[in-house]
Amino acid sequence: MGRTKTRIMYIELKEGHGDSGPAHIGRVHFSHSGRTLYYKDKQFRSCGGRGIAGNYFDVETGEEYWISGPKKNGQDRHWAGSGPVEIDPDVADEYWKDIRGESASATRR
Repeated sequence: MGRTKTRIMYIELKEGHGDSGPAHIGRVHFSHSGRTLYYKDKQFRSCGGRGIAGNYFDVETGEEYWISGPKKNGQDRHWAGSGPVEIDPDVADEYWKDIRGESASATRR
């Protein structure tokens, strides 16, 4: 599959959920060309400006997702959105320390 660069990203399902779809902070892997992103068992490609609510689509299902770098202030959801943002355990410490500039992630969610 030839993955290279990785980065902690915000991943939110937009399809059928508006601004309140399931959302995660997790490690995304990029293909060598950078045109495909991988998160867990999913492959994403850019909508190329053709997306209605998202900027990437799931290659298998066609569902649109919003994928972006997480914000330092933690306000990743659209202002009209709601719901929890799950932080993957394997990136939690790095997220709280390097992105949010905080410590003691054990009590954070």
